[in-house]
Amino acid sequence: MSRPDALLHDALESGRVHSAYLLAGPSEETRAAALGFARGLLCRGAGARPCEACSDCLRSAPRPDEPEIDGAGKKGPLYRHIGDHADLFWVERGPDDTRVRIGQVRELQARLRLRTTEGGRRAAVIADAEWLNQEAQNALLRLLEEPPDETSLILVAASASGLLATVRSRCQRAVWPQAAADALDDEDARAWIARFEGLATAQVPEILDFAEEFRGARAQVADDVARLLAVGSAWLHARAKDAAVAGGGDPAPSLEAFRTLAQARKALVQRNANPQMVAERALFALREAAAR
Repeated sequence: MSRPDALLHDALESGRVHSAYLLAGPSEETRAAALGFARGLLCRGAGARPCEACSDCLRSAPRPDEPEIDGAGKKGPLYRHIGDHADLFWVERGPDDTRVRIGQVRELQARLRLRTTEGGRRAAVIADAEWLNQEAQNALLRLLEEPPDETSLILVAASASGLLATVRSRCQRAVWPQAAADALDDEDARAWIARFEGLATAQVPEILDFAEEFRGARAQVADDVARLLAVGSAWLHARAKDAAVAGGGDPAPSLEAFRTLAQARKALVQRNANPQMVAERALFALREAAAR
C-alpha cells in the first residue's frame, strides 16, 4: 500500500479521524481516493471500508446520473450528494466555471452547520481545490478553524501550492507524487516541449503569437494555460536535474523560471488573472531558461 493510501487507511481502521484532509496529486487518483475515503468514513460494515454492503455504502454508491454542478446555481446545484447519501457532499467546478466559487463554499458551510441527517459522521469533498480563489479560501478557512462535530472536509488538488498556507496547515496531507517524467510522457506534452526548446531563438512577436493561442471561453482557456504551466514546470524540473547531474550545467535559470511559473499559476487561480497574459509571462520565462 502506498504511503498516502496508508494514511487514509489508518484513519479508517483506527477511528482517529481528523477534521480536514488535503489530497494532492494526479486528478484521477486523488479524486478516487477522496471518494473512497469519504464513503469509508460513514461505512458501518466490518473489514475493508467502504464495504459496499451496508446501508450507508449502498446509498453512497456513485450514480450514473449524478446531477451536474453549476457554480452559479442557475442550471444546477452548487453541490451534490455522493450517491443518495444525505450526509456526504461533493463540490467541484461547474463545466463552464474557471473556479470553485465562494457561493459554493458558503452554501456548503451553511449546510454543514445544520445537524446531520442521521446523527453520525459527515464528510464533504471539495474537488478542484486548487481553483479556489483567495476569497473562497478565506471563507473555507473559517470552516476549517471551527469544524462542526463529527465532520471531515477533504480537499482535492492537483498541487497544494495554489492553496493558502493557513489552509494547508489545518489539513492532514496525503500526497501522490508525480514524477516530472510522467508529466512529459504524452504526445501533447512532447509537442509543447519541442516548442519550448524552440523558444531559445524566438523573437518577441513569436512569443506573443504563441500566447495568442490562449484566447476564447475562459473556462477552457484557463485549463489549457494550467496545462501549459504544468508541462513547462515539469520540463524545467527535468532540465535543472539534468544540469545538476551533468555537473557542467547551471540549473539556476531553470529554477528561476520554475519559480516564475509557480507565481503565474497562483495568479491564474487565486487572482483570476487573464489567461493569455499568464501564458505570455510563462513563455518569456521559458525562453530565458531555454536560451541558457
